[in-house]
Amino acid sequence: MTSLGQPERATQDRVINLFRDELDYRYLGDWSDRDGNSNIEESLLSAWLNKCGYMPMQINAALHKLRSEAGNHSRALYGNNQAVYNLLRYGVPVKIEAGKVTETVHLIDWREPEQNDFAIAEEVTLKGNRERRPDIVLYVNGIAIGVLELKNSRVSIGDGIRQNLSNQQPEFNAWFFCTVQFIFAGNDSEGLRYGAIETPEKFFLKWKEDEADNSLFKLDKYLYKMCRKDRLIELMVTTRPRRLSGRRRDCSRRPPTPPGIRFRTTAVHVKRMSR
Repeated sequence: MTSLGQPERATQDRVINLFRDELDYRYLGDWSDRDGNSNIEESLLSAWLNKCGYMPMQINAALHKLRSEAGNHSRALYGNNQAVYNLLRYGVPVKIEAGKVTETVHLIDWREPEQNDFAIAEEVTLKGNRERRPDIVLYVNGIAIGVLELKNSRVSIGDGIRQNLSNQQPEFNAWFFCTVQFIFAGNDSEGLRYGAIETPEKFFLKWKEDEADNSLFKLDKYLYKMCRKDRLIELMVTTRPRRLSGRRRDCSRRPPTPPGIRFRTTAVHVKRMSR
């Protein structure tokens, strides 16, 4: 593949076009000057839940529960992320009236991935003790589930990984990562690396599929492989740690393990086992 060494802005524009034109994600815009950027974009999530047929009282109760778990100050980032994942995976139990049966509000459609609302925003300014601005954020139904840092091909992917790691520190924007399931870093020369929250740099992984295909930049090729709608939803299940305490099993809404997925744990799990 030619044209290595493009400016980071050119790479970012190309990646945005990939998500929008090839992967069919909605483009939410440049959010560098937008106020109130959040890991839970309530207007987007409410609109999707309303489209699914949930009542306003159910939607409000589910949003409150999701916000509470994501922003629980008695837990650190990993605990909040774990609690949010359980709500994403199994739904939010809500009871809107005394004497009524508790119902489950599902935040993601696991059975039919295409029915979810996939979107990206770029230059998402995060307010906090120190302001940061991830290059691209992936949203599913208004919930931030992926953060992508891009670098010029002459700059190591390691720089993007370390930037992601520093953004997760309490003095920066740890709060934003309470919903995030995938941390990506990439450039045109090295391709793509990925991990979960708090994954040490040495445990970031490389996606291996169709390695002999050089028709696209490595970065584009592997973003396309991993972030295809059905694949991304499947990966949210198949790469999650199995040892989450208190997790309910809901086989009725679990998609089958996709072909070619041979690993079963996230890099966070690897990190914990290595301690």
